[in-house]
Amino acid sequence: MPSRLIYNIGQLAGVHVATQPLRGPGLASLPGIDNAWLLIEDDRIADFGSMSRTPPTAGEKTDAAGGIVLPAWCDSHTHLVFAGSRESEFVDKLKGLSYAEINAKGGGILNSARNLARTSEEELFVMAWTRLNELAALGTGAVEIKSGYGLTVEGELKMLRVIKKLKERSALAIKATFLGAHTYPPEYKENHQGYIDLITNEMLPVIAREGLADYIDVFCEKGFFSPEETEAVVRAGMAHGLKPKIHANQLNLSGGVEVGVALKALSVDHLETMDDTTVATLAGSTTIGTLLPTAAFFLRMPMQPARTLIDAGCAIALASDFNPGSSPSGNMNLVVAMSCIQMRMVPEEAINAATLNGAFAMSLGDQLGSIAKGKKANILITRPVPSLAYIPYSFGTNHIAQVFINGEPI
Repeated sequence: MPSRLIYNIGQLAGVHVATQPLRGPGLASLPGIDNAWLLIEDDRIADFGSMSRTPPTAGEKTDAAGGIVLPAWCDSHTHLVFAGSRESEFVDKLKGLSYAEINAKGGGILNSARNLARTSEEELFVMAWTRLNELAALGTGAVEIKSGYGLTVEGELKMLRVIKKLKERSALAIKATFLGAHTYPPEYKENHQGYIDLITNEMLPVIAREGLADYIDVFCEKGFFSPEETEAVVRAGMAHGLKPKIHANQLNLSGGVEVGVALKALSVDHLETMDDTTVATLAGSTTIGTLLPTAAFFLRMPMQPARTLIDAGCAIALASDFNPGSSPSGNMNLVVAMSCIQMRMVPEEAINAATLNGAFAMSLGDQLGSIAKGKKANILITRPVPSLAYIPYSFGTNHIAQVFINGEPI
């Protein structure tokens, strides 16, 4: 692949060399170079600097026309492999039903599970491939994808095999998470141990044998998996080499944060419901708290307490939670804007949380999430904008002019 020079960059932002997630005041630091150039060789960032210094020659040239160059978004929590939309439940929510009430009457996750059971692996792949490419065009260069709409051995394996095929065919960096413990199927509603045994004895051995997942996840929530059940499932996954991630504290103080920290989970995700104890627990750990503001927005729930978490010293990331039931959008530009508007994060904090810290929440911080020599050239170029803050400020406009994945324009 020929080298490529991107020049006339209004601002090259996110010039970090970091070995761990950013925290506290450090999250608000977004180093950059005004009037810059960036050199790509093969699929890597080779060099960068100010246009005041003559940029190197290269085989290909791209004029950024004064736009801002940022690391591509790193979306560390999605459910983008699904079989059908759920707009009828959207209407139910508008009429006053809660997320838990919809799930209790057979909607929610169970609805998606029924749709998935009727859909072939090839059909699932085609739908997921379309969504993945749409997200890439919006600036996403790395994405974590969960199973969890199968709830049977066949269904969960089907989803994970689709994710594996996406990994093999897409240029995006993709991580796979096994979320068989998303909810209890109806036939196991009164036999929780029976379903945990199914996960442990029939799903996990195949997943490990075929290399279908990087992480194990559990929805730790009242009416779903208790802290004790969560720990049992996570430990079973860890025995097969899967690192833990946990859905925690979305609807209640569920105990998910405490379980995640105790098991050294890579991340605990959602965190709409937090108190002083859970904040302090997370702040004193290496676990990343992943915030999903579009899910809280869609469900009309209180937003995650981002300022409290940041000020306490927690490491936080931002992700889309793209799924058909509670966040039917994978647009990370909207996630960043909503984090500023609704959670009072400053633009630099939101961008860092959606790039570098998101990369760390997928064990990719050494490869992606910042502008650094040797990292993969996953970047986005905006149209010319007045400032960095204009990107979340003007939230209804698509500011992206070009996206490069592994050094290649898409």
